[in-house]
Amino acid sequence: MDGLYLAMRETFSVPEDDQFMTITEHDNDSFRYGVNYGGIDRSDDVIFIQISAMNTRSIEQKKALYRRIVENLGANPGLREEDVFINIVEGARENWSLGRGLAQYA
Repeated sequence: MDGLYLAMRETFSVPEDDQFMTITEHDNDSFRYGVNYGGIDRSDDVIFIQISAMNTRSIEQKKALYRRIVENLGANPGLREEDVFINIVEGARENWSLGRGLAQYA
C-alpha cells in the first residue's frame, strides 16, 4: 500500500492522508488471469490494482503513475513488472461524497 500511495502522491498530486485502500486476496478457485494476454508473461504472483479517481488527470500523468507503481512494487516487495496489472476507473467530481452526505467536490 505504501508503494502505491507514494506513486499516487508523486504523479497524481494526491493530497496527504488521501488513503482509502483495501487488499483482497483470492484462492486459486476464485482467481483467474490471462497468463500471456497482451503479450505479457504473467506469473502466479500477478496482482490487480484498481484505482478510482476523478477524470482530471492527463494521459502523461497516468503513464507516469503506472511506471512509478511498477518501480515501487519492484523495489518492495519485489514484484516483477509483468505481474502488476493496473486499471483506473474515472468518475466526475460530483460523483464523490467523502462523508456526511455531501458532494464535497461538486
